[in-house]
Amino acid sequence: MLTNDDLRRAADAILDADRSKVPTPQLSRLFPSMTLEDSYRVQDLWAQSRIDSGATVVGHKIGLTSRAMQMASKMTEPDYGRILDDALYNDGAAIARDRFIKPRLEVELAFIMGEDLSGPGKRIYDVMRATEAIVPALEIIDYRTEVPRMIVDTIADNAAFGAIVVGGRPVRPYDIDVRWVGATLSKNGIIEESGVSAAIMGHPAAGVAWLVNKLHAVGSGLKKGQIILGGSFTRPVDIDAGDVIHADYGPLGAIGISFT
Repeated sequence: MLTNDDLRRAADAILDADRSKVPTPQLSRLFPSMTLEDSYRVQDLWAQSRIDSGATVVGHKIGLTSRAMQMASKMTEPDYGRILDDALYNDGAAIARDRFIKPRLEVELAFIMGEDLSGPGKRIYDVMRATEAIVPALEIIDYRTEVPRMIVDTIADNAAFGAIVVGGRPVRPYDIDVRWVGATLSKNGIIEESGVSAAIMGHPAAGVAWLVNKLHAVGSGLKKGQIILGGSFTRPVDIDAGDVIHADYGPLGAIGISFT
């Protein structure tokens, strides 16, 4: 368990890395006694600093939604981070590569909350009922610490969240079988990845239900209008300046972005 001073130092290290675009040494090396609880407290302090500087929390991301990723991270559950308004892009955006350190791209679905939702004991059907729309989304992940990383490094680093891009065609939750949304991810005209949304814990809403119950344990919940990134169903793809990305979700449309 870290002291309050150490928690502040850890959060400041992430903030400084984000500003300078130079990754900080792993927090797990700087603070070997850091626990999972500490890592979320560091994330809280980081988020509050961003809010104090004018940013607004507009939702959450969920990570480690595949069993393989959890085992690799020695975890038995997902993790989560915050989505800030200054990291939200729309289809067609030209995104500056230099706002990131080492960006990679993942294919996901985003849930737009139609009402507040809080735990405990929430399940998939509670999430579906509280969701206004589901939309195609890409997550740009980024590391503000050096690698390799332990799970406490990832969580403290806002669960590796870099930015979100939304696009395609919004649909009501029960208008499609959310488990069977397929997508391909192309970079510079070449398909790099493909996947189906059932890879996210068997159902994309399962991760959101987990998040609701996890937030309840710290006295929080989801709010109407928030955007929730449900987890990736492809492997991450490296991106760099000059890359043109096209994610095709079939009947749900497509997302196209470029990096400058």
